[in-house]
Amino acid sequence: MKQLTLHHHTHHGRQKIMSCECDKKEMSEGDLLDRTCLGEGSVALPVGRAGLHQHWKEFVCGGGSAFCNILISYPLNKLIFRQMMHGVETTFALNQLQKEGLGFLYRGMLPPLMQRSLSMSLMFGVYDECLQPILERKVNPYVAKTFAGVVAGCVEATLMPFERLQTLLIHPKYHNKFRNTAHAASHIAKHYGIKEFYRGLVPILFRNGPSNAMFFVIRDEVRIRLPQQERAVYTGLQNFLAGATIGALLSTMFYPLNVIKIAMQCELGGPHRTVKYEFNYILRKRGSKFINFYHGAVLNISRAFLSWGIINASYEVFRKFLYS
Repeated sequence: MKQLTLHHHTHHGRQKIMSCECDKKEMSEGDLLDRTCLGEGSVALPVGRAGLHQHWKEFVCGGGSAFCNILISYPLNKLIFRQMMHGVETTFALNQLQKEGLGFLYRGMLPPLMQRSLSMSLMFGVYDECLQPILERKVNPYVAKTFAGVVAGCVEATLMPFERLQTLLIHPKYHNKFRNTAHAASHIAKHYGIKEFYRGLVPILFRNGPSNAMFFVIRDEVRIRLPQQERAVYTGLQNFLAGATIGALLSTMFYPLNVIKIAMQCELGGPHRTVKYEFNYILRKRGSKFINFYHGAVLNISRAFLSWGIINASYEVFRKFLYS
């Protein structure tokens, strides 16, 4: 990806090297928004479409960050899943996991590991591929980023069979039915067909598109305003906190859609119910109080904070390593 490196001196004539500190105020808001700041100790601003030979690096960065995230946060994610599924308190869900034992703690990790690794690669890659041509046509940067984010989210949704398999493998009633990911996938394909892999697609589309768009817009706004750090440890901490805060906020906003998605995907076979039907069913089941959709939300905030902090910080580490 072609980039402009920022140095701490004044802008000279038509030179393409600019000072972030000196020139930020002189740049229009549109100019600032047109650039995605990717920190590598100093801030780097893309000025054109990345060459094809560079694209694999972005995919590796996204996939590597997702791998680190899943490996660390999966047990917490499983605990939150139990609360979403049963609407129970943290201590009850924790006792369930303790009774099942350590052998089941990482059961079902392969689907999210594969799904998240591919998903993060697509999220950043497709977003950039969509964004640059739109910005070249002088479209409003907010509109361009929103559109590119929604497209990236929809492309990510093609990976939802991994989420579908994870839900079945985590659910206690399927512990004795499916041995592993491959067994669950072959069983569904043989007895229910391809459509069953995409049960719960609509809430995933409603979640992915808007949340991706908001993530990229907010991320760029934050990066424009954050100070540059000279020490790598402070840069890493800043990247972690920025990603963690944005991720926790968006995850909380779209939490009810995840509850609906899980409720849909806990079923194997039978009719494919609508989002409206599932929403009303869960609402009645939980005492007709919308706040009860947020069982497990506190832990979800913790998980999202940790996950997106790891993703953002490790992405920058991978990127610095590959581009150095």
